[in-house]
Amino acid sequence: MTYWHALLLAIVEGITEFLPVSSTGHMIIASALLGIQMTPFTKLYLVVIQLGAILSVLVVYWKRFFQSFDFYFKLLVAFLPIVVVGLLLKKHIDALLESVTTVGAMLLLGGVVLLFVDKWFPQEDSQKGGHPVTNPSWKEAFVIGLFQCLAVVPGVSRSAATIIGGLTQKLTRRAAAEFAFFLAMPTMAAAAAKDLYDFYKEAKTHGVSLSHLFSGQEIKLLVLGNVVAFVVALLAIRLFVGFVAKYGFRAFGIYRIIVGGLLLLLISLGVNLQLV
Repeated sequence: MTYWHALLLAIVEGITEFLPVSSTGHMIIASALLGIQMTPFTKLYLVVIQLGAILSVLVVYWKRFFQSFDFYFKLLVAFLPIVVVGLLLKKHIDALLESVTTVGAMLLLGGVVLLFVDKWFPQEDSQKGGHPVTNPSWKEAFVIGLFQCLAVVPGVSRSAATIIGGLTQKLTRRAAAEFAFFLAMPTMAAAAAKDLYDFYKEAKTHGVSLSHLFSGQEIKLLVLGNVVAFVVALLAIRLFVGFVAKYGFRAFGIYRIIVGGLLLLLISLGVNLQLV
């Protein structure tokens, strides 16, 4: 992986992490188009740079993190389902991360779903019980966490799954999107920690010590990726919340259908987009 590759992937991550279009799916597509070799470090890089992107949530919504301990417990309740699923299906998930075909199919299917989300969950001024919920209960947080589990399949989009989960619990679009952002923090931090541990464990079997786990260039690549992903995500997160609150999800559905359909068409025509 070159610095140019690292920069482009970080920009893709920063733009797509909080959009309902699948950041992992887009990084896999970008990796295939750029011809990046899928080494253990490359796989780790794709996960770890998401830490930079999710730190933007802390900057944008820092006041929310000091409101009450109840907020943290709700995040924990929503976070637990993905922990269980991730531990049980880790090997299968890693295998799917190398499949551009899976990404294309899930982008297409998810796009169709997003076309109808605004119709299924209209944003009315009032709903049963008064105004739309803006803060989930314990039960609602757990349901949102169950929806997040769908995102273990690359191309599904963690953001889209959790936002739709929030909408099923009568959260407003803005509230559902923001809770999805908050939930990304423990989820992606745990994923990065697990991948870092696995990377270290594998290196240790080959006699590599912790101090020599990464080369000087690899450390620079990780720093570059996280900084760029953070800055780009900081801009993207502000634009997305305002856009989705006003216009809904249809535009993202159309985009996903176009990209997913194009990927599947290219693969059916024999264009090699599989990762190496």
